[in-house]
Amino acid sequence: MADTENQRLAVMIDADNAQASLCAELLAEVARFGVASVKRAYGDWTTTNLKGWKEHLHKHAIQPVQQFSYTTGKNATDSALIIDAMDLLHEGKLDGFCLISSDSDFTRLATRIRESGLTVYGFGERKTPEPFVSACDKFIYTEILKNRTDVDEPQPVDTEQTSDLRDILIPAVNTVSKDDGWAPLSGVGSYLNKKYPSFDSRNYGYEKLGQLMKSLDYITVDEKKPQPDSPITHLFVKVTA
Repeated sequence: MADTENQRLAVMIDADNAQASLCAELLAEVARFGVASVKRAYGDWTTTNLKGWKEHLHKHAIQPVQQFSYTTGKNATDSALIIDAMDLLHEGKLDGFCLISSDSDFTRLATRIRESGLTVYGFGERKTPEPFVSACDKFIYTEILKNRTDVDEPQPVDTEQTSDLRDILIPAVNTVSKDDGWAPLSGVGSYLNKKYPSFDSRNYGYEKLGQLMKSLDYITVDEKKPQPDSPITHLFVKVTA
């Protein structure tokens, strides 16, 4: 994806459907995409269900937005978040939104924001319905943020999570590749991000896409330098014959 470090983002948290314990990790992930200019968390703060959020709200300067549950079975929190998001959208001061929830009720909101030309980053658990995931430009499963450690060595791929990985990667490499079959890794990564919002090498146990590619027996990876004495190395990938 393009350089987005200066994007002004609104972080909208559905506290009923997000984990307070991952608040720091979530905001660290948001910082990869831009600056959190607005940080709001929505819920009925008079209940005991959200008590775990209190220390995180203060620590990370997140504004709690109170929304009483007037009627059983009706999600007033979703409505309040959507209304505020549309108000912020029409103010025209933001470049994108981070919608933190595993609730499919925000599918239309994500679509509407994108129709206005802004970027939508979604954050939720793997149980998040596919329509909401697909409605975002990029979707990050929060499970990969748990117990993160910075490691240099690739981790083994969980075969249960990679059943469809081959069907995703081979077409991506072939689409981006030149006549000789080689494709720049950066181009493959860009294609995957656009076509599959939830694709992330960390979903398969690897911090970097290059590490994931090197672990696969049906992908060949080659490192090339633009000049022999250049400190820069570019990775190229090719489907193994």
